[in-house]
Order: sequence, then C-alpha cells, then structure tokens
Amino acid sequence: MLVGSTRAFSWVKPTFIQFAVFALLALGSNVLFSWLAAEGGSIFNEQGLVSYLIWPMIILLSGIILARRAGNQALVFVPVVLWLVADTLSALLQSLVQFFGSYGWLPDWSYSFLPILFLVLFLWQTLALLWIFSRRMRTPWWERIIVLVGAVALLTIWQRNVADQPIFKQIPVEPVLEEAALYEQPRLLQQALDGIDPSIDGKTDWYFMGVAGFSDQNVFRSEINKVRELFDVRFGTSGHSLSLINNQYSWLDEPIATKTSILRGLKRIGRQMNADEDVLFLTLSSHGTEDIVQLANPPLAIDNLDATWLRESLDASGIRWRVIVVSACYSGSFIDELASPTTVVITASAADKASFGCTNTAEMTYFGQAFFAESLRENTSFESAFKDARLRVTERESVMGFEPSEPQMVIGSLMETALPAFEQVLFDKTRPPVASITNNAGSTTVNILPSNTANTASNSTFNLPVDATSDID
Repeated sequence: MLVGSTRAFSWVKPTFIQFAVFALLALGSNVLFSWLAAEGGSIFNEQGLVSYLIWPMIILLSGIILARRAGNQALVFVPVVLWLVADTLSALLQSLVQFFGSYGWLPDWSYSFLPILFLVLFLWQTLALLWIFSRRMRTPWWERIIVLVGAVALLTIWQRNVADQPIFKQIPVEPVLEEAALYEQPRLLQQALDGIDPSIDGKTDWYFMGVAGFSDQNVFRSEINKVRELFDVRFGTSGHSLSLINNQYSWLDEPIATKTSILRGLKRIGRQMNADEDVLFLTLSSHGTEDIVQLANPPLAIDNLDATWLRESLDASGIRWRVIVVSACYSGSFIDELASPTTVVITASAADKASFGCTNTAEMTYFGQAFFAESLRENTSFESAFKDARLRVTERESVMGFEPSEPQMVIGSLMETALPAFEQVLFDKTRPPVASITNNAGSTTVNILPSNTANTASNSTFNLPVDATSDID
C-alpha cells in the first residue's frame, strides 16, 4: 500500500478479528509514542485518545461506503486494516526515534526536522490508501487529484489542530515564586558571600565560582554542583567557593544566578583575594547563543549574561588571575571579550558551533563530563586536561553523528608564564603531603614545604641526605 501497489488487495483478506487485533496494535503503538514523548508529570488525556480514534473510524466508514458502491462486502475491512498496519509501523518508528532523543543520541539538527517527518508519515499512509483505492475503482485522474489535494489539506490542518492534544498530556503549570523563597533568597546569597574566607598572604589560594544559568533543565545545576564538589574536596577550595544556581527546585536552598548576584559574588571574591597571588576559577554552564549565556529562572524575568558585561564585571572586581570555563553552545564567541594577558579561557565549543549533552537525563554535559569528571582527574595541567577532553568530546560526537563542537582554549601571555606555578599549587593538593620516608637502610627524612607560586614555578625545598636510597615519585 505504501508504495501505491494494488497488490495490497490480493494480500489482505480481512476479518473482524483482524480488524480488532490491528486496531489494538495501532492504539498501543500510538500510546507508547505519546508516553515516550511526554514529559514528567504528564497525565492520560481522554481527548487525545478520542482525537486518534476518529481516523480509524473514518477509514472504516469509507470502507463500508466503498463496499456498498462496489457491491462487495469483502472490502469493508480492507482499507482500515491496511491503514492500521501502516499506522502501527509509523508509530513504532516514531517511538524508536523518541527513545533515542530522550538519551541525547540524535544529532542537533534533527529536532527541527522530525516534526515534519512525522507529519509526512501520517500523510503518506493515508494518501497511499486513497491512491490504491482510486486505482482499484478506476476513478478519473482529475477526481484522484481533487481527492488527494483535499485529503492533504484536511489531514495537515487536523494534525496541527490536535498537536496540543496528545494521548499523554503535560498539564501546564504557571511558575510561581513562593513567599518564603522571596524572603529567603537575600539571606541565602548573603550567607554564601559570608562563607568566602580571606586568602592567606604569602601563598597562592584558588577561589571557585560556578554559575548554572538555565532553570528548566537539571543538568546545569548538577554540573555546577559536581564541579564545585570536585574543587572543594579534591583541590582544596572549601571556604573559597561560591555557586549560583537557577533551578526550579532550589529556590529555598541555593542563591539564584542573576547579573546582580554574579557581580556581588565577583566583588566579594575580589575583596577576599590577594590580586597578585590568588587565582579565580570561574565556570558557567547553560544554554547559549553568540555572545550570550542564558540566565532563566521563571517566574523572574532575568537578563541574559553577555560577554561584554562579564568582562567589565571581572575587571571591576579587581580579580587579576582568571581561569574561565564556559560550557554552552556557541561559547567560543566569549573568547575575544574575556581574553587578557592574565586569563585562561576554555569554551565547550567554537564561536559558531553547538555543544551537546543538555538533556534532563544527563548529570553533566558532554564537555563537562569530559573535562571535569574525567580529564582533570587524570592530568596535572589545564592544557593537557583540555586536550584530553577535546579528544574525548570529539570521539563521542563522532559516534553520535553530531557536528563537531570544537572546544577552544586560549592562554594569555602573562598567564602562560605563571600558570605552571598556579597549577602546581592546585594539583599538589590532590596528592597527600609526605612528611617522612623510612627505608631499610636507615631513616631518611624528606621535608616538602608549600611553594609561593605567585613568584616562581617551584620554590619547594627538598632536604635529602646524599646517601638516600629511596625512590620518590
């Protein structure tokens, strides 16, 4: 039927039992698709079920009319059985595509194309049925064209009108701001700012600030919280860290991310830091467009974060040494504004490329997983971790069939000289300090003193007897 062959008639000898079986299969496959496509919190929608059942009934009625017109009662169930089988196959195909999409396994461009594909599949099965019946009934060519054109118009309008009535429907809920959250947010922000301790003079301290910008997807909150945990626990930034989170479930627990809170956070960190010795690690995770990282937390209307404003805010804070990671689509567009002699800028994508992994089922984005969760744990420099992460991301995108995001990294001229010393302080925290080592030949003491990395890449002092025989890694 789908290829317009009238052989479909000779292959189908329908009965009422067949009609009932294929009707249940078609209904089940469409319910499956609607369930896979539905978001959390959706409920069964009787109107959507009725909207679907109308079409099999129309096809069945057409079969009755055609059977009486042809004087052949065997034709009654032929059109509806053919249509139901085709609809079952179409719904199962859509279910498979929806399943892949829920795990982020589809290329980014496909999401704009799939609704058109699904509409074409729906039109195709019905038009193919009309075509083979018009051929079988030997209707004039002009009558066939009129029927097909009219059917396309009717089916297209119908599908668009019932698109908001799926079998499983998300009940629209207007975002509301609880009164408690309204008064709690100033306290949460102030408490977070008060928890940022001053640095210790004479040594390099790292500070961490994370911003999760988009509230409707949990992946951004999860990514920032995991990265902060990595820095606080593994890299020793506890007491020197701040996270600002836009998420619909964290209004009463975490300060939200707005331009106001970001600026206050930067200024607080700037006052607590020693501008000559200390380093800020700033990471942003959200959706993005060119020169924009989205800040969204309904029902508040929040201005988006643009590259120019962020650079001005960093300069106003007095923070000199900066490592900035922007995990968002088109984040490479931030490089020109944020780059400076004392800054490292790392982005999840090139200026004209999308990045991937922003799904509700993911804990981190593709780049976040590769850079923070994997590469930073296996390397002792940002540059080597970035190269490793870029390779991991490229391989993953290739397997998924995505256009490469092309992560970027730019190191300022002064930072290029100072970064090894800063990195030594940061990554040395991941290795336990060695107070003494004793071997069988005797007692050999190794004293390792923390380096002042603001001035030199290595001021650590190693006092070893000349006859020491221990191997030290």
